[in-house]
Amino acid sequence: MSSVRPSFFMPVALLVLAACSSPPPIHTATAVDLERFMGDWYVIANIPTFIETNAYNAMESYRLAGDGTVATTFSFREGGFEGARKTYHPTGYIIDRQSNAVWGMQFIWPIKSDYRIIYVDDAYDQTIIGRIQRDYVWLMARKPQFSEVDYQRFLRLIAEQGYDVSKVRKVPQRWN
Repeated sequence: MSSVRPSFFMPVALLVLAACSSPPPIHTATAVDLERFMGDWYVIANIPTFIETNAYNAMESYRLAGDGTVATTFSFREGGFEGARKTYHPTGYIIDRQSNAVWGMQFIWPIKSDYRIIYVDDAYDQTIIGRIQRDYVWLMARKPQFSEVDYQRFLRLIAEQGYDVSKVRKVPQRWN
């Protein structure tokens, strides 16, 4: 007769189930030309992180650093177009050097968040950034707005990736 109690198996079973229930792969851009991707991107819409929930004029800017990382500046106005300017400087780490589409984004050491370039158009004027957890997404462009047709197309693209598009909100953009 075995001396192993049934209560031993419950935590083990839960761990196995958790490992098996990881989200399906997210499709990323096949190849990202990092030189073309660098520069300023306006955040047109997103599923916001807690720091972005009240963001206006949100913008992300990328610059290749000499050490192979991506120096990033994320800035926005808090609570309105005249609100306090908030600026963050995370560092991007390119994880998949074959496609350049999978990064780690580090806001605080030692944590690197998942950051994936799901889509970038041929002109490098529009992009979608996502995460495998599908908890956050950013629809960005080189100009502070894009057409409603493009917006709806982007919503379809992220819905196909498994995102809940009801959580997406447009980021107010107004520039002089």
